[in-house]
Amino acid sequence: MAGLTLTSFGGAGTVTGSKHLLQSPAQTLMVDCGLFQGIKNLREANWRPLPIPGDRVDAVVLTHAHLDHTGYLPRLVRDGFSGAVHCTPATRAVAEIILRDSAHLQERDADFVNRKKATRHSPALPLYDDGDVTRALARFEVHPPHTPFSPLPGVEATFRSAGHILGAATVTVDWHGRTVAFTGDLGRYDDPLMFDPEPIERADVLVTESTYGDRLRNATPAIEALERVVTEGIARGGTVLIPAFAVGRTQLILYHLWQLRRAGRIPRVPIFVDSPMAINAGELLRDFPDDHRLDPALTDEMFAVAKYTRDPAESKEISADRSPKIVLSASGMATGGRILHHLAAFASDPRTTIVLAGYQSVGTRGRSLADGARFLKLYGEWVPVNAHVEDLHMFSAHADGDELIRWMSGFTRPPEHGFVVHGEPQAAESLRLRMRREFGWDATVSVPNRVYSIGG
Repeated sequence: MAGLTLTSFGGAGTVTGSKHLLQSPAQTLMVDCGLFQGIKNLREANWRPLPIPGDRVDAVVLTHAHLDHTGYLPRLVRDGFSGAVHCTPATRAVAEIILRDSAHLQERDADFVNRKKATRHSPALPLYDDGDVTRALARFEVHPPHTPFSPLPGVEATFRSAGHILGAATVTVDWHGRTVAFTGDLGRYDDPLMFDPEPIERADVLVTESTYGDRLRNATPAIEALERVVTEGIARGGTVLIPAFAVGRTQLILYHLWQLRRAGRIPRVPIFVDSPMAINAGELLRDFPDDHRLDPALTDEMFAVAKYTRDPAESKEISADRSPKIVLSASGMATGGRILHHLAAFASDPRTTIVLAGYQSVGTRGRSLADGARFLKLYGEWVPVNAHVEDLHMFSAHADGDELIRWMSGFTRPPEHGFVVHGEPQAAESLRLRMRREFGWDATVSVPNRVYSIGG
């Protein structure tokens, strides 16, 4: 169809803030509506108006619930969006947890700087509040995988499992004869919890993530790497501190700790999950048993390996306790949440082990730790990092370069063109070159806010 265009307002040139706009002269569909995270200039982009007003977006389709794919939705609603938001049932459930937590943190942070008078704005306001989240959630419509639905008149979309996290999906959008496929975030093959990402056989245009487009995973099995760092960390008499994403990563690490504990391969020290959001997200495994590999009995057994803390006072007790233990706490990139007061308590202790268990965006404390930072700024103070830092990136829920290529090999008819998004520049360009070298496909690394004609 002549006149169909693709524009990325986020998730281009970076791994965060995914917002991809499909637009014809008559209709507008946004695929993902994420929040920018990481360095300051990215976070500030959340406050800039989109190039298109909220009331000009007719519908939104979500690939999955992570904040960098859903976190701007309440602001879009505040700015006038009144269409439907389409996703899988599990994505709707996970999104409610993530969006309410996001609003709570923003309201709390605004209140903090107002009380401290540490703001140029008077008063400082959150990007959105819990009421905006409630209004956004009221717009959700759910669709199971493999069941076509119509987000707009004359447009048909279909979800397929992407692995990655609970509810995550790829989406194909058939727009008056043109098929555009979006990977969202592709998961890993042979993951112990999530199913393999399903192939897509045909599309005219492919929009693919490239988070690890320039990297291959360490060949060491994740469970062996975790066994080593836990055993060594406990032998030093310290705390093993794991900043873990509340959705997906915490549950995967718990699975491996459970396997190691019952095999007698790690010391029997207390294991804490200190994240209300992670606790809530973990309970969804019971609500959506068909969306993952574990049967209900194994799910309950896995969760029994840890102690769960919701109360802030209990969280402070964990930080005050200097005996050996394992602590999983959000956020996974140490950008906020309870992990910060644990880092403030333990990072200076040389007996401590800090385990990074996933992708760390530029500008986050997690990335600073991965890059060897000797100090972290926490609560306005510079805290020395004397802890042992272990980067176990094999725990990431993103496909690596070989797995992205493996998934693309599922096409029985090659796309006419590919757009590479959701990656830092080197990773995106590396994947683009592999697509050309190994498949002969034409592909473009998307430039933010550039309008690409894809209508033939």
